[in-house]
Amino acid sequence: MNDVISRLSELLEQRKSADPASSYVAKLYAKGMDSILKKVGEEATETVIAAKGGNREEIVYETADLWFHTLVMLAKADIKPQEILDELARREGLSGIAEKESRPK
Repeated sequence: MNDVISRLSELLEQRKSADPASSYVAKLYAKGMDSILKKVGEEATETVIAAKGGNREEIVYETADLWFHTLVMLAKADIKPQEILDELARREGLSGIAEKESRPK
């Protein structure tokens, strides 16, 4: 699974220098973080609606869109997906309650 995320992450980094007229991702970067966040929000809403509807194919499709646009957001913020995976690994085996209490205030 990490191979797909790694390859996509590399591609998203390359798109930072691409022409916005020729690349959807470059166009998102050019519009700025607010536009990227709007897209993440739209995809999150569509994912929730798909899950509520219970159609497996729609859930997979919309979740893929959400993950993709979240990766665009991370790339724009210069955060590597590995940082997120490392954080998930850190939380593995922890109680959700204990993890939340351990966060900096």
